[in-house]
Amino acid sequence: MLHEYRDEISILKQENAHFARIFDEHNALDQKIQDITEGREHATDMELSGLKRKKLDLKDEAYAMVMEYIKEKK
Repeated sequence: MLHEYRDEISILKQENAHFARIFDEHNALDQKIQDITEGREHATDMELSGLKRKKLDLKDEAYAMVMEYIKEKK
């Protein structure tokens, strides 16, 4: 997630517990979605869609926090 901001993410994960939780939850959802799409877990299309929406919401929130961090650094 957001690989181009690797340095900022590393700092935020250490300094901001909320960001760390969002990041970890995003990664867990990413793995769950992959497990479903590859047949290791089962879910309805509606459930899968909901997981993807939640993952995207977390990514959007994390991105906003990274952008705010970068803005404050300047």
